[in-house]
Amino acid sequence: MTAIDHPAVTLDPEEARRVRQERLERIGRWLLPLAIMVLAIWLWDRICVWNDIPKYILPRPGVVLQTLFDDAGLLFSSLLVTLRITFLSLLLAVIGGVGLAVLFTQSKWVEMSFFPFAIVLQVTPIVAIFPLINIYVDNQTTKLLLCAWIVAFFPILSNTTLGLNSVDRNLRDMFKLNGATRWQQLRYLRLPAAMPYFLGGLKIAGGLSLIGAVVAEFVAGAQGQSSGLASRIIEAGYRLNAPRLFAALILISFTGILIFLVLSLISHLILRRWHESALKQER
Repeated sequence: MTAIDHPAVTLDPEEARRVRQERLERIGRWLLPLAIMVLAIWLWDRICVWNDIPKYILPRPGVVLQTLFDDAGLLFSSLLVTLRITFLSLLLAVIGGVGLAVLFTQSKWVEMSFFPFAIVLQVTPIVAIFPLINIYVDNQTTKLLLCAWIVAFFPILSNTTLGLNSVDRNLRDMFKLNGATRWQQLRYLRLPAAMPYFLGGLKIAGGLSLIGAVVAEFVAGAQGQSSGLASRIIEAGYRLNAPRLFAALILISFTGILIFLVLSLISHLILRRWHESALKQER
């Protein structure tokens, strides 16, 4: 029980002001974005009404919501296809990025030899790489997975490598003086120190893997009942079906937000008892 919850405890004016400020910040953190979102949706609706804009140009929010419900079977089945590519690419990015980062920290020669190739993959647009992937890879799912993996891989590799190399030198020397092997240093010192960096990279890679999956579907031109949300957007654009196009876009946006929130929660649960970044959030 805090001091403010106990009726017998009185707070000085400065402390009471600080408590009120913290309470307002907690409320505002959720209320302000929600109010802005509601205002934006209302303004969107009013613009459509005031200018008498046809729904194939700019549908009203209510029409988009109705389309989302009417086409739920088609859109959510496509969403599952996109999510499968997203999560598989994220899993491969985690395995490959962490594994290669560990290898880099064990050998500077390996890092100097292979890190430039990872940078080349990161800075080269995926739409420029895809024609090569399209030539050498036959399976459509493998093409999409490879494209999404390329986009999500580098943040995991870069952040984890930075974390593994950011160990305090004094702690490293203490481990060496006590005869710790490389495996023991990695397990008990480097990996725990790199965990906040890895989780930060994971939150970035989560959103990028979704972006990579959608972009890969766009450039691949995937069609048919088993294709992802990008194909629904392309199809809706060709047919001037703006309500379905907006519904698919909103579905992608909310999916990306949900992925970020879930990964942020995982990060907080892992770090909350020992890392300063998570401890500050609880004050």
